[in-house]
Amino acid sequence: QVQLVESGGGLVQAGGSLRLSCAASGSTWNLNAMGWYRQAPGKQRELVARITSGGRTNYADSVKERFTISRDNAENTAFLQMNSLKPEDTAVYYCAAQTRYSDGTTVDYWGQGTQVTVSS
Repeated sequence: QVQLVESGGGLVQAGGSLRLSCAASGSTWNLNAMGWYRQAPGKQRELVARITSGGRTNYADSVKERFTISRDNAENTAFLQMNSLKPEDTAVYYCAAQTRYSDGTTVDYWGQGTQVTVSS
């Protein structure tokens, strides 16, 4: 089992910045990709950014050039630096992590979510 604890959400004005952190603990020996998803009221959960254990990243088009995902493998922690925030970035942000076993099996874990609110 992997436990994920997020921090760093809050209220910010449009154009401002926030940095989210996600610390993984438990059975992290085979931690693979980590990522951030978000869900706004009345909308489906969507991928924001993802990073593999090797550092390869991918982003939703809506956040490219504004958000940066990174990770500290030694600390099993992922970060999401969010700049130039817009009101449409308002959502609950969830950290996700995937473990991968030698037979290719993967297991996904989710954090409890942290609220990000961007005021106009």
